[in-house]
Amino acid sequence: MRMLAVLLVSGAISAPAFAASITNKDGDAVVLTIVENGSRSELALASGETEVVCPSGCFVTLPNGDRVGLNGDENVEISRGSAVIK
Repeated sequence: MRMLAVLLVSGAISAPAFAASITNKDGDAVVLTIVENGSRSELALASGETEVVCPSGCFVTLPNGDRVGLNGDENVEISRGSAVIK
């Protein structure tokens, strides 16, 4: 039983952590609405700022009104209110 617990803990520690990275490439600050696990929040990004979000996936509403689903492993750039997902 102790060995099983050690294996489970070591597996959890070595598992990679994924999250989406969102960078604001616009000259002005933007506010994004994020819905993750049924919880809604707003994220303000200053010009040039990058935030890591959505480790287990989410939906993001962009400044232009578009809604984007993220799995948690994307790099997103906000430019002119739209998203470019890499």
